[in-house]
Formats: sequence, structure tokens, C-alpha cells
Amino acid sequence: MKHILCMPDSFKGTMSSAEVGTIMKDAILQVFNNALVENYAVADGGEGTVDAFLSAIEGVKREVTVAGPYHELISSFYGKMIDDVAIIEMAACAGLPLVEDHKNPELTTTYGVGQLLLKALDDGAKKIIVGLGGSATNDGGCGMAAACGVRFYDSSNQVFVPTGGTLKDIVHIDVQQLDPRILTTEIVTMCDIDNPLIGPMGASAIFGPQKGADPSMVTRLDSGLSHLAEVIKRDLGMDVAMVAGAGAAGGMGAGMMAFFHSTLQMGIETVLDVIHFDDLLDRIDCIFTGEGKIDSQSLRGKVVIGISRRAKKKNVPVIAIVGSIDEQVFDLSSEGVSAMFSINHQPLPFEIAKLHSKENLAKTMHQVCQLLLLNTKTTST
Repeated sequence: MKHILCMPDSFKGTMSSAEVGTIMKDAILQVFNNALVENYAVADGGEGTVDAFLSAIEGVKREVTVAGPYHELISSFYGKMIDDVAIIEMAACAGLPLVEDHKNPELTTTYGVGQLLLKALDDGAKKIIVGLGGSATNDGGCGMAAACGVRFYDSSNQVFVPTGGTLKDIVHIDVQQLDPRILTTEIVTMCDIDNPLIGPMGASAIFGPQKGADPSMVTRLDSGLSHLAEVIKRDLGMDVAMVAGAGAAGGMGAGMMAFFHSTLQMGIETVLDVIHFDDLLDRIDCIFTGEGKIDSQSLRGKVVIGISRRAKKKNVPVIAIVGSIDEQVFDLSSEGVSAMFSINHQPLPFEIAKLHSKENLAKTMHQVCQLLLLNTKTTST
């Protein structure tokens, strides 16, 4: 075991991706003290995405002033990495923590996200990755588009910036004034959900309540997004209503596709591409990954499966260290997962188990590494 890669997801509610990776690395070096261990934090698009990328890839965090969720000026940021790649997390200017106890998705805007994108372009970005997640908005990305030059007209032929509550007032969309740099820049959208824009599984119905919407507001928000989809289809020639992922971040997924022609991509696939994972595999002996729970949702392409499917193509073993394992997915060898271990050795409620997650992870990693060491000694004799 000369070269080992640690690339876990966060254990939500207990440990960040960076914390898990550090514990894994420390445990590996206790047993394989001469090993080269690389540790990459994984981002899912939400809060912390920029920091996760910058912890793994050379770059800097740019501090800038943009519009917040209620159009107030706030201090925000984006990441600028080598190769002129910029990372933007929409939560940095349109996230739930920024509205605190003043949640109202009928009024909040993604305008600041568009400003971040323009600032990244001014900074020389040739590729921009936009992370969706943790939003306080439900405007279908219209605020973002308006900041970048898209014009929305109401029944009085006046230009305005739509929010979740005023999507219904859009009569016409004009993209002629869109910043031309956007059309020549590769824009990738990190999106880890497959909800459509509208309907019972759409942005408003599923995520509206956590943003402060009561049942009547959810109905209004969904109606507004439905109207937006109709205008987009008529004026821009794109049908986004039922596209998987269009409902991400209050319909931001739909907006990224319709206004910027962006590709929606699972977060882990974006991370793997940016770090040139397929090339990295040529020098890796083993990979440690993991997440809080392995279940049927993991099979949609979350971190563990995204890594293992690529590693399988080059016969690199993958060991998953997880919080819990659903009995329906206890064997993922067909997906490239060589072995899976739960850090919870007793049937305890999550509220109790999470208090010991770090020490349990460290103990489990040590046991697994001891097993690998034994196998190495046996193989060499």
C-alpha cells in the first residue's frame, strides 16, 4: 500500500468531508507510516463548496460585494483555481443562513449569483462551475439571469427583476442583452437532485416549506414556476418543466439550462473531472471513501458510487467507510465497491451515535487498515 487516496463525502449532521478525510488519513498513516496519502474534500454544490474545492486544488478565494437574498449588499466570494476555472456556490449570496429568521421565497432573489458569475468572468475565468444547494430562493434563476443582462417584461412593457412571488407577471423574456461572454464560456452546474421544476415533486412542493413557504404559498410558487416554464418554452424554445434537476435550488436548475445553456451534472462527477480523477487512478493503489448512509439514493450517482464506478474501470479497489448500511444495498461489488464497513457497531439512535462519530470512524479505519496490513504481509510471503 504505497499510494492511497481518501475521498469521502460528509457524514451529514456529524462530520464535514474535510474532517472525515483527515481522520481517515491519520488512521492510515498509523498503520502504513510510509504510505503517500492524498486527501480530497468532496463538495455537493451547497454551502462549503468553494472551500472544499480550494482545499484540494490550488487556487484562491476572491472576496467581493454583491446583492444578498433581499437585494441588500453583502460580502460574498467565489473561488478561482488554476487553469482559469472559477467555482461559485449560490449559497454564498442566496443561501438560507443569510436570511436567518426572515424566510420568504416569494421575495428572495438570485441576483447576486449572476453578479458573482460576472465577476468571475472579469477575473478571466474560462470555465465556471456553479453549485446549487442550500438556497433561500424560488425564482427559477431569474434574478441571476437579470444580473447578466436578460430582460423580463411585465404587462406594462416595463423591465423588472422577477422573484418567486412575481414570476406570474412575466409577459416576455428577451435574452438579446445577455453578456456575450456567457455564451462562449463553459458553465457546469453541480446538481445532486433530480426533482422537476413543477408539480408534486417540484421545487416549490418539496423544498418550499424549508424556505418558509406555507401550503398556500407553495401553491402560488408552483404556479409562478409553471408560468415561467411556459414563457421560457414560447420565447426561448426550451421545455424545462419536467427535466430532472430543473427544480434544484428553487428552480435554479431550470434557469441555468434555459438562460445559460449550462449542463446539469452530479456533484461528484464535477469534482472528479476537475481533479482529473481518471488520470489520478493510474498511480493509486487503494481508495477510501464514504458517506453518512449507504442506501438506494446512493445508487443515483452520489459520492461513493460515482468514485467506485470510475475506479472499477481501472481495477483500483475502493473501500467505503459509512455511518450505516441499508440492508437492500449491503453488497455493491458490482458497482466497484470492494468492501463496506459501518462505523456504528451498536444499534443506537442517531442522536446518540453522532456524539461518538469521530472516534468510531477512527477505530473502524484502524481496524480496516490492520486487516489490509495483514493481507499485505500474507500476500508477500
